[in-house]
Amino acid sequence: MTHPVRHHPVAFAAALLASGLFHALPAHAQSAPAETAAPATSNTEAPELATVVIKTKRENRVSKGATNLPMEVKDTPQSISTIDKDTLRDFGATDSNDALRYGTGLTVDEWETNRTSYSARGFDIMLTQVDGLGMTNAWGIAESQLDTFLFEKIELIRGANGLLTGVGNASGTINYVRKRPTNKDGGEAQFTLGSHGQKRVALDYNKVLSKDGQWAGRLVVAQEDKDSYLRGLGNQRTAISGIVEGQVGDNGILALGLTYQDAQQRSPMWGSLTLPYADGSLAEFDVSASTSQDWARWNNRTQSAFVEYTHALSPDWEAKLTYNHAEGDDATKLFYAYTFTGFLNPDNTGLVGWPYRSESTSSSDILDVNVTGRFNAFGRQHDAVFGLSHSKQKSLTESYAGATFPVLPAFPYAGDVYAEPAWGAKSVASDGDQNITRLYAAGRLQLTDQLKGIFGVNAITLKRDGTAIYGGGTNLDNETTQKASPYVGATYDLTSNALAYASYSDIFQAQDQRTVQGAFLKPMKGVNTEVGVKAEWLDRKLLTTFAVFSAEQKGLATEAGFDPVAQASYYEPRDVKTRGFEIEATGRIGADTKLTAGFTSMKLTGPDGNDIYEWTPRRTLKLLADTRVGALPKLRVGSGLRWQSAVSKMAGASQDAYVLVDAFAAYELTDKATLRLNVKNLLDKKYIRSVTYGAIYGAPRTAALTLEYKL
Repeated sequence: MTHPVRHHPVAFAAALLASGLFHALPAHAQSAPAETAAPATSNTEAPELATVVIKTKRENRVSKGATNLPMEVKDTPQSISTIDKDTLRDFGATDSNDALRYGTGLTVDEWETNRTSYSARGFDIMLTQVDGLGMTNAWGIAESQLDTFLFEKIELIRGANGLLTGVGNASGTINYVRKRPTNKDGGEAQFTLGSHGQKRVALDYNKVLSKDGQWAGRLVVAQEDKDSYLRGLGNQRTAISGIVEGQVGDNGILALGLTYQDAQQRSPMWGSLTLPYADGSLAEFDVSASTSQDWARWNNRTQSAFVEYTHALSPDWEAKLTYNHAEGDDATKLFYAYTFTGFLNPDNTGLVGWPYRSESTSSSDILDVNVTGRFNAFGRQHDAVFGLSHSKQKSLTESYAGATFPVLPAFPYAGDVYAEPAWGAKSVASDGDQNITRLYAAGRLQLTDQLKGIFGVNAITLKRDGTAIYGGGTNLDNETTQKASPYVGATYDLTSNALAYASYSDIFQAQDQRTVQGAFLKPMKGVNTEVGVKAEWLDRKLLTTFAVFSAEQKGLATEAGFDPVAQASYYEPRDVKTRGFEIEATGRIGADTKLTAGFTSMKLTGPDGNDIYEWTPRRTLKLLADTRVGALPKLRVGSGLRWQSAVSKMAGASQDAYVLVDAFAAYELTDKATLRLNVKNLLDKKYIRSVTYGAIYGAPRTAALTLEYKL
């Protein structure tokens, strides 16, 4: 009989995956993982199921990243970056925007004080997840900022995300990984004082709850209050996370968790600054310039709960059920300043005010069931996952009558030039819901000794109803989208430490933008193709990645104009393509030096082949490094450098290429206490942080002093 490995690898891919589904559950692995290893059995006996040991599981948590399979970053045929908790702590990145600015290939477009767009490979990131579960962001916009102290790490998965969720695009996915219980009692407390009246307290404590160590709980709390370099702006944020985890019987693991965040913003900016004059020049204001009024508020509160149960079916297979429920409510009193022409008058007049008040509620439920494991077929061992999920989301926004549109004095004006209106009755502005049911499967197949193939499919049914969950006015009338997305990838071991890879994936995204006639655009198709090389160096302490990618959005909603009557932009579908490359190196160089360096270069073109989206930087460089000072072994110092190429907006603002430098120094006072100084924008660079919708200046130099104490 012909040996199986002589068959063509691709010809057997589908057969291998099907074989795993129907025959692999009772199969005994060639080498079971340590935490589920079972004694050897004869061929005529069913394998003996070992007792799950939760303590071992906790020490060996593995993220399922880009494919829903437990794979290392090096073995995944897609670009993935990780911002770990040490980087978040050392560089004082206490909120999600500060953290994500350090991510390779990621652009943080903070065009307001409470709403931000994130983009990768030229396109808005529509999907944000927590522990691998999540739903799309409204319009690709994230409201408020998450407190990063709650998370173990942040994963940035670039490219189409068809195996992660039912809908998405070719940009990428942001996945926040919660801090989970560990096997040791203890934790840390942090106390921070900083520029603009910053006061912050944070606590992270883990407790083993049973004598046998099988049950443990972890509580994480952070409280922050600070003003801003922007006139009148203030932020208060409270974030809490609590998780209990333990073993149920011999083969089950149960985790229960709650998360709560309350973010209150005083005098937020709704919209940005108007800088252009009619002659094409730009106004120059102080970095503190704000269009807001003192009575303005933007409060966001979110709370979520999850239950997760994992059950060992055999030494090689486990089933996992996860249910997550989240609720949010927003209350706003906002003030928007704009001009009818898009330009300031020569004396800086011409602005008109628009006061607005609203209250919003939202809820989401996600249920996911999957089976993950390993199986033998054709003389080799393979990995597979099969899953089914259902998610639903509801949203309601009510706005208040009573707005007037005052003519404002010359800018910059004070925060009391327009009194809060006498608000009238409230009415429904938008009320919608969406439901996504999806079936997904993926396999990592050992085709030869060096070649591994990853094959997957994601099939979805998306239903949307109401008056557009993301803020339109058109009745969706139970709109239904049914699509299937493939994932195909391969890795080839060049040496024991280096591999080459290639991957193709696509994904669909229903769009909430409307045409000039008021109709919603058809779903967009995102396609991502990537080839690259990953290599480990210095005894696997340093990982380098070189990737060449092509990302295309077919029928993507692209801003085509502004309707002054409806006070909203309108869009048209366009095919937009990105081509480029990324280089990243991350890990340790020696015992005391840590390095992360990432460079991205890309070209964005529209359907006519010309450049498009000029507000997106074509090249970015991120560089983080820290080391222990040899002459003073208790002192660690580090620096972060962020550079981007020039950006502009047609008939809007522009910003030349610029570089920002952050730095920190941490000194160990005792074996438990460390004092850390963080300085951001060390060179005090004045720059415009976003030109997408108007303009807004970035923060000048700030400093913060933190005392960390191990408990």
